[in-house]
Amino acid sequence: MPHRPQSQSPDRRSLLRGSLAASAALALPAVGATAVGAAAAPAQALSGRPRAAWGVQTGDVTSSSGLVWVRSDRPARMIVETSATESFRHSRRWHGPLLGPGTDFTGTTPLRGLPPGEQVYYRVTLADPDDPRRTGEPVRGTFRTASAKRRGGVRFLWSGDIAGQGWGINPDIGGYRVYDEMRRLDPDFFLCSGDTVYADGVIQPSVTLPDGRVWRNITTPEKSKVAETLDEYRGNFRYNLLDENARRFNAQVPSIVQWDDHEVRNNWYPGQILDDARYTEKNIDVLAARSMRAFSEYFPISTLPARGAGGKDGRRGKDGGRVYRVVGQGPLLDVFVLDMRTYRNANSPGRQPDDATGILGAEQLAWLKKELSRSRAVWKVIASDMPLGIVVPDGPADFEAVAQGDPGAPLGRELQIAELLRHIKHARITGTVWLTADVHYTSAQHYDPSRAAFKDFAPFWEFVSGPLAAGGFPSSRLDATFGPDQVFVKAPARANVSPMESPQYFGEVDIDGGSGELTVRLRAEGGTVLFSKVLQPGLVGQ
Repeated sequence: MPHRPQSQSPDRRSLLRGSLAASAALALPAVGATAVGAAAAPAQALSGRPRAAWGVQTGDVTSSSGLVWVRSDRPARMIVETSATESFRHSRRWHGPLLGPGTDFTGTTPLRGLPPGEQVYYRVTLADPDDPRRTGEPVRGTFRTASAKRRGGVRFLWSGDIAGQGWGINPDIGGYRVYDEMRRLDPDFFLCSGDTVYADGVIQPSVTLPDGRVWRNITTPEKSKVAETLDEYRGNFRYNLLDENARRFNAQVPSIVQWDDHEVRNNWYPGQILDDARYTEKNIDVLAARSMRAFSEYFPISTLPARGAGGKDGRRGKDGGRVYRVVGQGPLLDVFVLDMRTYRNANSPGRQPDDATGILGAEQLAWLKKELSRSRAVWKVIASDMPLGIVVPDGPADFEAVAQGDPGAPLGRELQIAELLRHIKHARITGTVWLTADVHYTSAQHYDPSRAAFKDFAPFWEFVSGPLAAGGFPSSRLDATFGPDQVFVKAPARANVSPMESPQYFGEVDIDGGSGELTVRLRAEGGTVLFSKVLQPGLVGQ
């Protein structure tokens, strides 16, 4: 990312309105506008019964499975009930884990054998582990499983970059209002493209804008400094759950989540030793391990069980899980979630003629090529936490993403992407589309070998959308190695524009079940569709 200051359906919406409003009211942490401890809010419950004050989430939902998440305010047993109706007249019970301090009282319960293409209602009850009759008030949510039939269609949203550059939850403007706008679109799921938190970003009680207006933030102790300890990283993930809009959204829309740099620190890479006076812990691998543990505790991710801290260097092996994965959405769509952070080499000028590590690492690249070849879905969305052809600098000489500004033949991390693109072409893999966030503006790039220095690939599209709740930044230049043509861009003219001055951005993907056409819409907060593109199915490149 560019250097940034450190510091659907109406009937269903009507049906959900009552139950989700009740759940949100139940789960509302009592916080003020400033100096509030995020962890302290639920602990104020005096009933003696477990309380789920941080709402519920579902993640990695497929046509037959999903994960339900909750956090308790004390030790509790997690119990989930699912039903085809909101009345829960006929329900199925799932016994979840015992929630305790080892996972910051969070836990997930896997649901399997779900009916495809159906609305599922669920409620989570927390029970006293010593007296199962003592239970808290159930918290409700709902989600749709993916259709097992093509005619069902798929529609989802994506964005990233949440609470960055000092712009946190502002009660004066209604908090994260964009979450409510996205919820009312009623997508099948939300793809969160990284920078889910800004663990290196301090949230001040107030910020004076250039025009004299004052931005006010809800603050917490964990957001008053850069995160270093496990508890401070946990507090960063709790922070966004203080927002009622986000909790309502989580209760209605399942997510597919990936991470990028700000979950740990701006522009980090494995093995880095920090030269930053704000940090007493200088070893980035130690910080990354702590962040990964908190990340796995606060998001329901099928390949990241919420236990332990992984390897000593922060990487998750076969026993500890990983972020990269495929989440199937029926015959129309597979989502390939990448991790461009954990396995990368050091940021550099990126001019090396050989680079086996690159930005993905050799193992993840081999996995991606294999899984793309195996996929029989009409569309293969590659969820990339960083853009391909946009130049993202890291200081005066190094580069943070793939592109490094040299328009010639692939060098550095570009070599790995060239290998992947060549594989897609020669294996005749159809329907690949790249989605990302990261750069804090929205754009559409078409890549074509006729414009490129490297020509052994099929044309493809990359769409960028974000931030969701952070500062906006001007657009960056393109690298011509893969022949990008930026057909649309919307970005502010200056750096770190607040959400009060510029709309936030998210994207929408709508796959028609009849024709198989994929429509991408780049949206601005407030209901405006800025750009739309229709792609045809069954093509290797377009």
